[in-house]
Amino acid sequence: MYSLKKKLTSMFLFVRDKVNFYRLNAKARKRKKKLSKEIDQRKVAHLKVNIKCNHKWYGTSYGGFYIHPDILNENSIIYSFGIGKDISFDLACIKNHNCKIHAFDPTPKSIDWINRQKLPGKFHFNNYGISPSTTGIVKFFLPQNPKGISGSLIAHDAVSKERTINVLMKSFDDITNELKHNHIDVLKMDIEGAEYEVLEKIIESPVTIDQLLIEFHDRNFELPEYKSKRIVQQLSKKGYYIFGYSDTYEEISFIHHTKLAETTGTKK
Repeated sequence: MYSLKKKLTSMFLFVRDKVNFYRLNAKARKRKKKLSKEIDQRKVAHLKVNIKCNHKWYGTSYGGFYIHPDILNENSIIYSFGIGKDISFDLACIKNHNCKIHAFDPTPKSIDWINRQKLPGKFHFNNYGISPSTTGIVKFFLPQNPKGISGSLIAHDAVSKERTINVLMKSFDDITNELKHNHIDVLKMDIEGAEYEVLEKIIESPVTIDQLLIEFHDRNFELPEYKSKRIVQQLSKKGYYIFGYSDTYEEISFIHHTKLAETTGTKK
């Protein structure tokens, strides 16, 4: 009886996860379609493509990014910060390149969801997040909507100032030292508004990164100028060009100039 009950519970959770997955992505497509019509082009001028190279969208509308696939192979290392309940991008990388994914998320709902999935051997999950400063236990703001998934280190319009938990965060240097990586082929980041400060630390690291795929949460900060403008300028000084962006200018893809010489059909 216990075995049957456990099996039925597992089946229910599987079906529920599938339904929620499709619902979430349908909602994301509808939202992006609406937002794309409301964009102030002057505010997103710094987020437009300034280098042309091959690019392909990996993943769903909700969890995907443009990536330059030609320079990836089975030896590539991909870091994926902030996965929520959508690993479609990560699975696409494994499917197309048989490469190794190191995924990170400290959110309880994400950890619980991951523990229920049948994951490929190339997918390695770490139940902590990335911090712009030191490694340790920090306060984490949960989403305003109790049904939401993604929390943040940063207090902004999409999170609750009252609903907080303590989670483990690690600095980029500590993560790469622990995993013994001095080079990363692709770093994908969707960390709900903490990306600006984290990126400032990452670009000063001796670890080399070929592609940076970043979801900017400018929409969550009521400022006259997008927060992403400053960090994009800093990335440009470090040799990164934008080669892809989503219709809402939220998912932005950068490539380092050193990798462009290895590709064909590349022009500025």
